[in-house]
Amino acid sequence: MKDVFNFLDNLLNINDTLVLANSGGPDSMCLFHVLISLKEKYNLKIICAHVNHNTRKENKSERDFVKKCCEENKIIFEEFTITEYKNNKFTESEGRLKRYNFLEQVVKKYHAKYLMTAHHGDDLMETILMRIVRGSNLKGYLGIPKISKYHNYYLVRPLLFLNKEQIIDYLKANKINYVIDASNENEKYTRNRFRKRVLPELKKEDKNVYLKFLKYSEELERTNNFINKIIDKKIAKIYKDGKIYIDALIKEDEFIVDKILERVIEDIQKEEIFNINDSEFREIKKLLNKGGNKSISLSDNFIARRSYNYLIIEKNKNVKDYEYTLNDEINILNKYIIKVINKSNDTSNNVIRLNSKELSLPLKVRNIKNGDKIKVKNLKGSKKIKDIFIDLKLDPVKRKEYPIVLDKEDRVIWLPGLKKSIFDKEINEKYDIILKYMEE
Repeated sequence: MKDVFNFLDNLLNINDTLVLANSGGPDSMCLFHVLISLKEKYNLKIICAHVNHNTRKENKSERDFVKKCCEENKIIFEEFTITEYKNNKFTESEGRLKRYNFLEQVVKKYHAKYLMTAHHGDDLMETILMRIVRGSNLKGYLGIPKISKYHNYYLVRPLLFLNKEQIIDYLKANKINYVIDASNENEKYTRNRFRKRVLPELKKEDKNVYLKFLKYSEELERTNNFINKIIDKKIAKIYKDGKIYIDALIKEDEFIVDKILERVIEDIQKEEIFNINDSEFREIKKLLNKGGNKSISLSDNFIARRSYNYLIIEKNKNVKDYEYTLNDEINILNKYIIKVINKSNDTSNNVIRLNSKELSLPLKVRNIKNGDKIKVKNLKGSKKIKDIFIDLKLDPVKRKEYPIVLDKEDRVIWLPGLKKSIFDKEINEKYDIILKYMEE
C-alpha cells in the first residue's frame, strides 16, 4: 500500500474535490477506505458515485450497502440506475458508456478535479492480454493508464500498484466489509476466463508480474503521448466539421493515417456506442483510394462513406420523404429553414421573389423525387434536380434530404441556396412573395 499512498500524496492538494466510482466490491471499498484515511489530512471533499446496472437481483442491496457506508463516514452519495438497454439486452459497452456519462455528470456537478476508479494490477494484466488476443491499437495495448487527462478533470486509478491478493489482505487487516458480484465467477465472460485461467499461471512465474505489466503500460503510454503531440498538430488541417479531407490525409505516412483515423473513431466513441474491428478499419482505409461516392456498413448501425474528397464516419441515416405546405416558416430536420419575409435587398440564391399570379398556390416544400426538374433562370430548357446536385458536388446524404420549393402543380420554383427558377423576379419587377433560406 506504500506505493498507493505515495502516489496520492504526490497527487492531492489541500481542499481538493474528487469523485469515487464505488460499486461496493472489494476494490472499490479498498480505495474508499484509503481516501477516507486521507480526508482529514487534505480536507478532501469526496463524492461517492454508485451505478446500479439493474442486471441482478442483488443490485439494490449493493446500492444500500454503499449508501450506508457513505452515511457512516459523512460522504456525499450520488446514484444512478440504468432503466433500459438497447434491444432490452445488457452489453458491457453500453453499460460502460452509460456509467461514465453519469460519472462525468457528477464530476461536473461538483466541479471535481479528479474522478477515481479502483482498477488494480490484475485488471491491467487482463485488459492488456485481452486486447492483444482480440487486436487493438497502440493506445489499446497500453491497457489502463494511472492518470488520464480529460477536458476539465483527471481520471485516476491509484490501485494499479496493487494486485488482487494485496487488496484482499488490506481489507482483512482493516476489517473492511464489501460485497461480492457473483457474475465475476461466470466464465462466459472473456475477462473472467483470463482472470481464472491465465493470470494464475503468470503469477506462478513471478508473483509480482503485474508490476512488469505496469512498466510495459507506462512505456507504451509515453510512446502514445509523443505520437499524440504529432497528431494534434496535423489533425486540425485534415479533420474539420466531421469530415476527413482525403487529399490532405493521404499525403501523410501510413502510420499517421492510421493514427488520425483512430482519433476520429475515438471521438465518436465518446458520444456513441461504436465498436470497430480490424477488418472494418481496413475497409475504411480502402475508401481513401476509391473515387466518387462509396459507402460501407460498420458495427452499431454506423457507416463510413466517401463523398468526393472527404470521408465521413457517422450513424446510418435513413432519410424519410417529407412534404409541407409553406405558409409562414418551416424548419426541416432542425437544419434547413425557409420562411416568408416582408422585404430584402439580398439578390443571392438564398432569397427568391415571386409573383403569386404566375403560380398555383399554396407553395409546398419537400425532398427530391425521381424525375424532378427545374427551369433554371437564364438557362434554356429544364435540368434534372439530381444532375444539379451532382454538378454542385452535394453530399449524397444531403441530396436525399435537401428541401425543394414547388407550387401546387409540382413545378419546381426554387432550390433554396442553390438555384432559382424562371419564376424568380428582380427587385425592380412586380412580386408579392419573398422567401428566405437559411441553414442552421
